Amino acid sequence: MLRQGAPSLLILGLFSSLSLAQAPVNPSAQPDPGYAPAVPPPGGLSTAILEWTPPALAQLSAQALAKESFTLDRTILAAAVGLLPDQDDDVKQAASKLDGVSVHVLRFASPNQIDPAAVASIRDAYHLRGWKHVVSGANTKISGHDSGIADVWLVLDGTNMRGAAVLFETPKSLTLATMSGNLSPVDLLHLRGHFGIPRFEGDRLRDPKAK
Repeated sequence: MLRQGAPSLLILGLFSSLSLAQAPVNPSAQPDPGYAPAVPPPGGLSTAILEWTPPALAQLSAQALAKESFTLDRTILAAAVGLLPDQDDDVKQAASKLDGVSVHVLRFASPNQIDPAAVASIRDAYHLRGWKHVVSGANTKISGHDSGIADVWLVLDGTNMRGAAVLFETPKSLTLATMSGNLSPVDLLHLRGHFGIPRFEGDRLRDPKAK
């Protein structure tokens, strides 16, 4: 299981053995005072694009003390799943439905340094892309870490879930994880805390097929 906000030694070892190049957040992006969210690309509303992040994330990256980004494709995920304990069958089954996971972690020097306008712009960007906001402002306490605020969006193609994004904010960090695949809300709950995906309270997460 990964620690909140950082890849585990298992994942780092897999990166090294399979020569997976990390895709760092661009720290040289020029500030955009308006933090204007991007207009969704044609035909991209029902697809989770791992390479895409809201523009405001780059602005926050420029202000962060430390940052890390990584992407796990199906090959890396399969290798990681093979090393999970046998009792994690639910996690293995959920992970088998993933096409990939992309995680961006920003850490800041002092509490409350994260610009609220930039975080609001991140949320607005997913709204403009038509993603369904199913968890909003859920406070989560993780052992050994500060409590945080989580937001979860589902990427829907009709009633089918094609991916999800989890934004987790603490006073000194911001984690954004994007997943693509043919998933269900239950799968997303099983994946919490694994592969860099933040843990969050899932009481309000609902199956889009449920009436």
